Amino acid sequence: MRFYTQQHPFYCGIDLHARTMDVCILDQAGETLVHRNMTATPEALLKAIAPYREQIVLAAECMFTWY
Repeated sequence: MRFYTQQHPFYCGIDLHARTMDVCILDQAGETLVHRNMTATPEALLKAIAPYREQIVLAAECMFTWY
């Protein structure tokens, strides 16, 4: 990823499921700031990241398997 050239103060990983999501927010030093399971709604996510929103990078993992 050549375009990704800087570090950020906060990083957020999301494990997204149909009705819930696990959210983990770390600082640059790797310290866990938030780690919780919550409902999978935009409102819940925005509330969780609100204190860090201006300087956070998000990554989401989700897999929908249909057979």
